[in-house]
Amino acid sequence: MMKPLGSIRDLFLLRILFLSLVLLSLFLLSTTSSAQIYQWRDKQGQLHFGDKPPAKIKAKQVEVKINSYENVEVIYDPALFAKSKKKDKGGGRVVMYSTAWCGVCKIAKKYFAKNKIPYTEYDVDKSAKGNRDYKKMNGTGVPILLVGKTRMNGFNQARFEKIYYPKKK
Repeated sequence: MMKPLGSIRDLFLLRILFLSLVLLSLFLLSTTSSAQIYQWRDKQGQLHFGDKPPAKIKAKQVEVKINSYENVEVIYDPALFAKSKKKDKGGGRVVMYSTAWCGVCKIAKKYFAKNKIPYTEYDVDKSAKGNRDYKKMNGTGVPILLVGKTRMNGFNQARFEKIYYPKKK
């Protein structure tokens, strides 16, 4: 026959049991959510990636960087800005470092054409100057836009408009 809970000792034990279960579940969740990626080459020289390293081949752990165009990064790099000769009524000269295969670059180009925004474009795959500047800027993705004295990684129409059409004070 079970005794009803009610004594201070029983409530204390129940509280410890509950806290133990909460801590255990938090521990289990934290260990499953930290994914690791490994890189290795097989005997034929083929590069492989996986979440578990192979048993007999030396693999190195890879740091994963999320490249998201939702969170557009804006960086000032004065060495590359006075290069474009095209200027209009907006926020200054626009230079775009792009590639032919980049979907976001195509969206940016359509936006520039629709809004009659002149720009100078360098394909980082085909242009020696574009590739050299891209490396100098430590580029990790395309497009990279230089707008006046502002660098914008990626393209987001609202963010571009804030840079290109600054509010006049």
